[in-house]
Amino acid sequence: MSFDIPAIQKTLAIDGVDGWLLYDFHGSNPIAVKLAGLGGKHTTRRWYYFVPASGTPQKVVHAIEPFVLDALPGRRNTYAGRLELEQAVAEALRGSKVIAMEFSPECSIPYVSRVDGGTVDFIRRIGMRIVSSGDLVQRFEAAWDADQIATHRAASEKLYAIKDRAFEFAGARLSAGEALSEFEIQERMVGWFREAGLVADAPPIVAAQENAGNPHYAPTRDASRPVRANELLLLDLWGKLDRPGAVYADITWTGFAGDPPPDIARAFEVIVQGRDAGVKKVKTAVAAGETVHGWEVDRVTRDVIAAAGYGKQFIHRTGHSLGEEVHGNGVHMDDYETHDDRMLCPGTGFTIEPGIYTKTFGVRTEINMVVGARSAEVTGPCQTSLVKIATRM
Repeated sequence: MSFDIPAIQKTLAIDGVDGWLLYDFHGSNPIAVKLAGLGGKHTTRRWYYFVPASGTPQKVVHAIEPFVLDALPGRRNTYAGRLELEQAVAEALRGSKVIAMEFSPECSIPYVSRVDGGTVDFIRRIGMRIVSSGDLVQRFEAAWDADQIATHRAASEKLYAIKDRAFEFAGARLSAGEALSEFEIQERMVGWFREAGLVADAPPIVAAQENAGNPHYAPTRDASRPVRANELLLLDLWGKLDRPGAVYADITWTGFAGDPPPDIARAFEVIVQGRDAGVKKVKTAVAAGETVHGWEVDRVTRDVIAAAGYGKQFIHRTGHSLGEEVHGNGVHMDDYETHDDRMLCPGTGFTIEPGIYTKTFGVRTEINMVVGARSAEVTGPCQTSLVKIATRM
């Protein structure tokens, strides 16, 4: 997505912010690196890029790397020594008082908190009040364009097909009375990813029974549990097309090899109700033209699960941003681990994935949503009951 200076300036003026100051040193701020188009390029000195609410953008670059920001419009200010750096930044910000940076008060949203404390101290010392660039990042870095939405949908279709194939594979093996392990299913799924042209930052989660009670459990060749009849099986898989700019899809489905006992069936019923409450919150607000924030989606989902008596067993946020990384820089559905007050804007892609986790089992349902200009939709089927895994032919 291009760095749209006129759109950014218009947004800054509406928000009453004097400008957006991007800063990076050695890739410490991946948001700034991406927006500046420097992904994959090696830089060794500090650089700043300031987009004022009106007027000409300003670059502050080292004399050793004067051309580092040439892909962006604006006036170049070159420095060499540390005093020249301070003078150049102060000159670039002249006339400003309130600026946005990749900063989050008390690191409340870690995905946005990318500027180090010392740099924050410096910018404050030269007279600036810093506000979070969280909503700017949401609009201009994390929001998907039409092509990215298309890559998400394509990846989503492939993930659902692999999920079906995995449950069918497990059922066939169990029905035949053959031994089966979590790792073996995972290895098959990794192969199917390659066949489908999907890439991911890690193999899918395949978790049986008590291992599903650990949200980030992952089997390995040396540590893997058998998958057996009359037990639960959870599959969490994420991936994207193997092409530049593609964005992730990420889904979780839960099945049972046989007839599920009442405690597992009830827990799954509750997370479905919570998930659907979150989906309804998003759809209703977007259709009405109302602003909805990440924390609000988490809250309505979590309230349903807590009211059913499972509040202490839901131990993570309701959902996360999706992007070119599976956990993107955009708004998360979170009023638990953080209070994410960023808004869901057009192009927002994210998960809703409530879960209930105990010492003996865990259940989770995960779907993806994309927000449009006037509507929001789930980009794949929603699981409404536990997958029935075959155990006999």
